[in-house]
Amino acid sequence: MDLAYYYELWRGMMLSKDPLVAEAVTWWQEFYVKFYQAFLEADRWKQYLNGVGTTLTATALALILGVVLGVLVAMVRTAHDQQRPDRRKNFVLGFFNLICKVYVTVIRGTPMMVQLLIWSSVVFISSRSYTMIGIFGLGINSGAYVSEIIRGGLMAVDGGQMEAGRSLGLNYIDTMRFIVIPQAIKAILPALGNEFIVLLKDTSLITVIGGKELLHAAQGIMGRTYEAMFPLLGIASIYLVLVVIFSWLLGKLERRLRQSDRR
Repeated sequence: MDLAYYYELWRGMMLSKDPLVAEAVTWWQEFYVKFYQAFLEADRWKQYLNGVGTTLTATALALILGVVLGVLVAMVRTAHDQQRPDRRKNFVLGFFNLICKVYVTVIRGTPMMVQLLIWSSVVFISSRSYTMIGIFGLGINSGAYVSEIIRGGLMAVDGGQMEAGRSLGLNYIDTMRFIVIPQAIKAILPALGNEFIVLLKDTSLITVIGGKELLHAAQGIMGRTYEAMFPLLGIASIYLVLVVIFSWLLGKLERRLRQSDRR
């Protein structure tokens, strides 16, 4: 069968007087036109691709900032909690521990949307780098959750490990670095992977403050085509695919960690 056959078949459907056939043809034409406008016309698929790149970059930068903050906060809070009860409490450590507790409480107790609006409309009101402000806000928010993940992993290590390291002449930092942290990493990494996935989806909130990422690309196309279904379903599918891929990679990492435990 050649193209002429399919052309005649299509022409016959177009000229058919059957209302069901005519309705099916009309629906298919409308579907194709909307799909073409949303993804193919003027190479609009490139806008989605650029949005994916910005989303992944924002996620990675926010996670790095969150991990740095989380490590600092977790180290301070863990050091404060592990002070020996028979010794006098360190005032400086207690002060910084109080600051860290307030930071974690405030960040975890307020919506991320509100935090992003505060960063963009109050703190950095004169800045126009909305994407970077969004990344900064996401990183600050993630740091509070990452700190609890890391602190939970450190506290899960048996206290005797710390005492053993100190008895060998190691100071607190060296004991944490060479003994406690390597044991805690296996419990921390899966939770950090989940935090990465949460951040990946939360990058869509950057659009609210004017940042440019995947949702912003879809909104721009919606404004040109006056059609919301295909752009929104398209980016929803992209997010889903990315989450499935990272979840699969996270599952492989967890299996490797379990295998290393058995050895």
